[in-house]
Amino acid sequence: MCYYWNIKVSERIVIENINKRFAIIGIAGYIALRHLKAIKSLGQNVVSAHDLFDSVGVIDSYFPDAYFTTSFNSFMHSIHENNVDYLTVCTPNYLHCPHTLAGLEAGVDVICEKPLALTFEELNRMDECRKSFGHDIWTILQLRLHPEIMKLKQEVFNSDKNKFHDVDLAYITPRGRWYAESWKGDLLKSGGLVTNIGVHFIDMLHWIFGPANNVNVHYSSEDCVAGYLELENARVRFFLSINPQHRPDVTDDKMSPYRQIVVDGKCIDFTGGFTDLHRQSYFEIINGSGFSIDDVKTTIYTLETIRNAGISTLNREYHPLLYRLRL
Repeated sequence: MCYYWNIKVSERIVIENINKRFAIIGIAGYIALRHLKAIKSLGQNVVSAHDLFDSVGVIDSYFPDAYFTTSFNSFMHSIHENNVDYLTVCTPNYLHCPHTLAGLEAGVDVICEKPLALTFEELNRMDECRKSFGHDIWTILQLRLHPEIMKLKQEVFNSDKNKFHDVDLAYITPRGRWYAESWKGDLLKSGGLVTNIGVHFIDMLHWIFGPANNVNVHYSSEDCVAGYLELENARVRFFLSINPQHRPDVTDDKMSPYRQIVVDGKCIDFTGGFTDLHRQSYFEIINGSGFSIDDVKTTIYTLETIRNAGISTLNREYHPLLYRLRL
């Protein structure tokens, strides 16, 4: 795969004669804004949008002529009428599978936010539908496009193939009381905390260190999940939380995210640019080299395994932040 991080001339050479037409479902959600920005910045067009909620004025800043409806049936009809090339799915996690299937059946390629599916069974249904209708399913795995993560992958690839790496992952992204009352706080709708906020990092770790051979969950609550993964080439202690009190540092903004990955004693800083990689994701997809359903199978399987795992006895493999939590 070829990346053009800031080489605007190279991007124009590749996409200047491409004009794709997009439809977005879930346009009222916060993540849809990143998709609107990415599509607009690449000179592409959103022609149709749908959400059950009609607070979607943000679209005027990007595609004021786009058709909008709160009716799902009218939206699907508009996909045919407007000769849509891609359906972008920005709906809650539990709707990713049915909305992706609807797009494939409507005869378009689908771009779906993470997680692509909540269960491996859903993923298989999507894969079978993709093959039946002859259209692709793409997903947004922007951490794989982050320069620091790509650099880490290259370093691991160039290292001793027999080396087992030690990784500590901590991601604390504080959320207010609304979180538990929303669909994100519903296990059946979001897949739980580890799926909803951990999918970025579990995927990234699989991409670099291979599939999981062993999964242990040491702590699980509504606001925090911690455990241990033994991957093909790494031992991973992870700590995921939405509780601002779990931050190990002192900051003026207690709601700012805390991200830390330590690999073999070296801290990897990828804070900058974390939210700005949807544009690059769309660039790759439009050129036929994005991340497909095949790229996420091991991640979805591991997430489902973590979600269904019982609590294991603490051993020396637990994350250091968990010690503070259990004092």
